[in-house]
Amino acid sequence: MTDDPNAPGSHGEDVRIAALEERLEAARRREGGRTPAHGTATDASYRSGSRVLADLLGGIVGGLVVGGTVDYLAGTGPWGLLIGLFLGVVVAFRNVMRMAARPPE
Repeated sequence: MTDDPNAPGSHGEDVRIAALEERLEAARRREGGRTPAHGTATDASYRSGSRVLADLLGGIVGGLVVGGTVDYLAGTGPWGLLIGLFLGVVVAFRNVMRMAARPPE
């Protein structure tokens, strides 16, 4: 063995690692008291936001597809597309309002 306390495998390195691990554990305990546990309100908020976005986009795209199909089949110009878009937006907002009225899980 060498006399260098910083050499790998020496007793000095074990003491430093143990001290570092103790400091890390103390920091984790302090931080655990300040931050919420994983899987709490942040995840629920993210899911709710994703649901709202999906409802809005789905209503708009669905209305456009249905209105465009009606226009194509009936030859009514842009009116079917506009009415379909309007109805899609109305349905999307109705879904968002119903979701907002529900109590949180």
